[in-house]
Amino acid sequence: MGRASAVRLRRDGVEVITLDVVAGADVIADVTDSDAVEALSLSIGPVDVLVNSAGIVGPGKPMVDTSPEEWRSVFDVNVLGTVNTMRAFLPSMCAQGWGRVVNFASMAGKDGNPNLSIYSASKAAVIGLTKSVGKELATTGVLVNAIAPAVFATPMNDATSPEVLEHITGLIPMRRVGQPEEVGELVAFLSSDRMTFSTGAVFDISGGRATY
Repeated sequence: MGRASAVRLRRDGVEVITLDVVAGADVIADVTDSDAVEALSLSIGPVDVLVNSAGIVGPGKPMVDTSPEEWRSVFDVNVLGTVNTMRAFLPSMCAQGWGRVVNFASMAGKDGNPNLSIYSASKAAVIGLTKSVGKELATTGVLVNAIAPAVFATPMNDATSPEVLEHITGLIPMRRVGQPEEVGELVAFLSSDRMTFSTGAVFDISGGRATY
């Protein structure tokens, strides 16, 4: 979904710098390393748009069978990774008086998926973070919003058990998984100056699953 968002933003003429821990991105870095992210922000300089799409699912099993290490590993990426990039890039956005932040949450963060307690809790934290910072920066010209996808055809779901995938796909009234390009369209809108009066909000892209 991050790759599809980058492709879509480039179609709008946005100069995009992608970041990942694997080869193929413009910059290889780990969002859980706050010092590396801070150094990267200094080398890149001010940006107008920040899209936080890095994430991992973590284990699919009952909560009572999870370990503290599993909780820390997922929260380090999904929550603290988002915090690290926001801490690094938000000050320059505020200084210039314009910016757009799009955080990837999940329907799991709103509804909670069985046997995905760690992932669900981490995405709920991203939603709370977005709402809080969106209010903090509401008068700065920097808008902070989140998107909450349902199930999408992405490599991240390759490791999700068939039973869990069947359950969460069955909750979608459209009876299909989403395509990454559909997320890219929403990200492009939230990253643009067409979005002017929403911050701290969560935009669902769920095939009808979301009802609130």
